[in-house]
Amino acid sequence: MEGNAMDKRFSEDVVLITGATGGMGSSHARGYHAEGARVVIAGRRDDAGRALADELGERATFVHLDVADPDDWTRAVATAEEAFGPVSVLVNNAGLQTPPAPIEHTDPQVWARAFAVNTTGPFLGIRAVSPSLRRAGGGSIVNVVSTMANVGTALFAPYTAAKWAVRGLTRTAALELGRDGIRVNSVHPGVVSTPFVHDPVPGSDVVIAQVYSPDAFAVPRLAQPREVTDMLLWLTSSQAGFVTGAEFVVDGGLLLGPALPAETTAQAVDA
Repeated sequence: MEGNAMDKRFSEDVVLITGATGGMGSSHARGYHAEGARVVIAGRRDDAGRALADELGERATFVHLDVADPDDWTRAVATAEEAFGPVSVLVNNAGLQTPPAPIEHTDPQVWARAFAVNTTGPFLGIRAVSPSLRRAGGGSIVNVVSTMANVGTALFAPYTAAKWAVRGLTRTAALELGRDGIRVNSVHPGVVSTPFVHDPVPGSDVVIAQVYSPDAFAVPRLAQPREVTDMLLWLTSSQAGFVTGAEFVVDGGLLLGPALPAETTAQAVDA
């Protein structure tokens, strides 16, 4: 049994999650649902989306959404409001990785598609959902970005540039929507144990998890999807009510650089 929904952080909320059929997205959907939310599972994989909605049962529905399509966004918001009421949390989670290539050998169509999904998608989401958030009396938007948005990454220019752009979008939206009671933040996962990093990047045989070995991380392992979900749950809750326009890195120390091996630290202490 679920227990008393009133004891849960999101029992009054309608949460729309994009890319909600993937490894991280489905974790987010389950996490919000477990906290009492009414969850709108949005994505392009219809069979997987309906299966997840059926698994969650009451307080969950699926809507087909290509985040690069403005009409799909209009339908998604309408579906959410018809099923549950105004949206109070938007998680822009959908993302598209690109096959590795030097800039001079990058197909402009690959560049355009990366921006369509990774940058235009969140832009269209904020644009479409903001009126619903106002009708809800305020709420929260989180853009799920990447640690690639914090550094340059050779051979992945389209993805890297598109994710960097979302940082500016996040801060601008936070300034525009703050007085409406809408907070906007970004979360930057490192290497998370999902098919996104374990399967070859579409159009190549490169596996992200093999490129970014966790051996040098301060926390020497891959993240689990739930660890990113937990960050989202806190960030979109009332516990983070004074937080907006901020960036939260969840990467086990990837961006810090190589950590000292344990034996090196022990030798220094002994000395």
